[in-house]
Formats: sequence, C-alpha cells, structure tokens
Amino acid sequence: MSATVLSVEAAKAAKVAVIENGIGTQAVHDVVVALRAARRSGTASTKTKAEVNLSGSKPWRQKGTGRARAGYKSSVVWTGGGVVFGPKYRDYSKKVTKSVRRLALRKALSSRIIAGDVLVVENFAILEPKTKTFVKWVQDNAGVEKTLIIGKDFDETTFKAARNVQPTRLITAAEVNTEDLLAYKKIVITQDALNQLAERTQK
Repeated sequence: MSATVLSVEAAKAAKVAVIENGIGTQAVHDVVVALRAARRSGTASTKTKAEVNLSGSKPWRQKGTGRARAGYKSSVVWTGGGVVFGPKYRDYSKKVTKSVRRLALRKALSSRIIAGDVLVVENFAILEPKTKTFVKWVQDNAGVEKTLIIGKDFDETTFKAARNVQPTRLITAAEVNTEDLLAYKKIVITQDALNQLAERTQK
C-alpha cells in the first residue's frame, strides 16, 4: 500500500485532462471565492430607528427647555437608538456555471500533478482503528501531516483511525472540490478514485 508520485504522463494515461498552460486560473479563483462565500452565514443584522422597541413619544417638549429639539427616543444619534446603514440578513452565495466549476477542478488537479504533490496508491485502508497506525502511514508515504486522501469510499475502521488527525482529511472522489485540492500540502489518491476524478474532468 505504498504511494508513488503521479507523473503527468501517468495522469494522461489514466485519462485525466491535464492543463499544462495558464488556462483556468481565473476559473479557480471564481470557484474558490464562491465556495468561501457560500459558507458565510449572512446573519449579521441591526435595527433601524423604525425597528427599535422604544416609545414614539417626544422625550421633552419642543421649545422652552433650552435643550436641542428631539422627536423620538429611537433616534440614531442616541445610545440605544437605531443604526444607520447597518448590516441586514443577506445571502453571500455566488453562482458559478457547471463548465467553470469543471475547468477549475481540472486546473487545480493539473497544477498539483505538475508540481509533484499528488501521490497515487492502489488502495487505502487501515486494518485497525488506531490513530498511531494512520499517522505512521501518512508520514511514511506523504511525509507531511497536512495531507488530503481521496478514495472512492472508505470503510468505518479507516474513518475511525483518521478522525482525530486534524491536519489530514479523508474525502471521496465524488465530493472533493477545487478548494480541497489547493488546501493541502500533499494529495494521496487511490487508483479507483483517480479513475473517477478523470471522469469528472472529462465531463
């Protein structure tokens, strides 16, 4: 179950659509921005002077007090009053076309393959649910803990062995996205997952 570096020639032989020029850089940017924007909750909200739960009566009479005239207690110039142009509930998500998402995935995967950061392994499974065993495999094969391991699927034992190692992540080939491919120092892909990724880059 040892991993080997995936060369550009081997990737092409596996029918991965490798991009070797500057095409797709903007698509990667657009998709990563959209993915991060979609995670924003957009729940920040303030109340205007009309929404503040305060009395609408005048605090004091208009004339004769020597004080500045005041019409209502919810005025934005007072403590506890409304907020001018404050944030409201909003949706930060951005629309990205399917073709742009596919191009971005292809570009991100290609750039990591060209950089020599992608390793391929025939299959990946940890036989005992021990974190120590999983960490040793990652260190021996990837050399760094911040590693993304992509498989077609994983058994429960493998998930249990990996769940406490925060720098490392297990993900299926169907779920991995452009941001995932760029966020880790090394990427380990099983052979069947590589075939599935090749299909995703070709569609």
